[in-house]
Amino acid sequence: MKSISGILQTFSFQNYMKIISGKSEIVYLISKVIEKYERESGEVIMKNSNRKNYEPIAKMLSEISNRLPLTHEELGHTKYDIDYNPKNLEYPFRKYDITGNQIKDAFFNQIVSKPRSFLVDACYIYVYGKGRKAFEINPSDEFLIQKETSEPNVGLEAETTVSRSHKRTTLQYYILCFLFAAITISLVYFFLQWRSAQRKINEISSDLKILPYKATQVEIDSLEGVWLCYTGSPQARVSDPNRYHMVVSNVVDIKYKDGYFVFTRYGASFIHDGYMQFESPWLVSVHSYVRNKEGKIESPRHSLLKLDDQDRYKSVISASWNFDVGDKNSIIGIREVYIKLGKGGNIEEVLNTLENARCKCKIIKWKNNNKEQVFELRNVLLEDLKDARLSDLLNEESILLRIPADSIIMADSFRNKY
Repeated sequence: MKSISGILQTFSFQNYMKIISGKSEIVYLISKVIEKYERESGEVIMKNSNRKNYEPIAKMLSEISNRLPLTHEELGHTKYDIDYNPKNLEYPFRKYDITGNQIKDAFFNQIVSKPRSFLVDACYIYVYGKGRKAFEINPSDEFLIQKETSEPNVGLEAETTVSRSHKRTTLQYYILCFLFAAITISLVYFFLQWRSAQRKINEISSDLKILPYKATQVEIDSLEGVWLCYTGSPQARVSDPNRYHMVVSNVVDIKYKDGYFVFTRYGASFIHDGYMQFESPWLVSVHSYVRNKEGKIESPRHSLLKLDDQDRYKSVISASWNFDVGDKNSIIGIREVYIKLGKGGNIEEVLNTLENARCKCKIIKWKNNNKEQVFELRNVLLEDLKDARLSDLLNEESILLRIPADSIIMADSFRNKY
């Protein structure tokens, strides 16, 4: 029985049919190899840019390509030199090995216009059982036959390129449609969420009268800054037998922020955080609460402050607390006095120093324009302030109890005895 090589020698050159070559040929051949491999092995090759996915195909074809120096007569392909492999190299370092990266470049990226001949022959042998030369004599796949009316390798390759380009364009079209639909749905969803939230904010702002009045720059300048705040709330502490005529000073740092004001109020025992807003010309509402780690509202305080008079002492009416111990902590009404010190600079709380131990108080430093003022915050007697105006404004008559009771505010007999 004659070998395929012998049969080839009996045919003249005219018996050969022209076969497509180059990129179109190798792309088609590898696609047929993958199709057959998946059908016979039951495995699915992920056809993407990951070269690892193509390694099973590459190893299988390498078994064929490394036998090519011995099979040219039997299978009818180009004759290849024998690789004696003196170093006993293994895949993928042998002369005729095919790598997953080569498969990926030829099939997925389609950047190989002149594929290696042993790769082409290995594909023909795996798919059609014979090499490329034998296939040209008796082709069994019309796709690989070069059309006579076209220039060699041009017509079919162009047709294949157009077909693939059309498929790619169609895929891109559907991807763009999908992305457009997804983006549109997302925009509509976020717009509806935003409109709902905006409607809710407008409703809350209307119901709670948030920022009902837009303050003028003069009003903003009059409120923003550093203030001293005196309060007589210690006078209502039942647990403190020395509460008579007791007053405490606070340092309040007020900053303007987008139509409203935020502030920190440093007291002898507590730090208060809060906000202020102008309700109407020169009328300010003050909301504060004791600072805590949980961020919860603790001991809320509400106040009303008028700024339109020229008096340096700004009297404020507040719903506050006596900050007594446990159940004795009661809501009270008090008068407070605000005195503005200035504007700008930085507030610093001094902690755990010898100064704190010496004064047994909270120390606040205000640094402004290379100057520094120090405030020692503690409960003191009104008389020790040496300010008759403060004494008149913050005496025991400035306290309003939630429920009237005797012996809470000290009477004249207690006062005289003290």
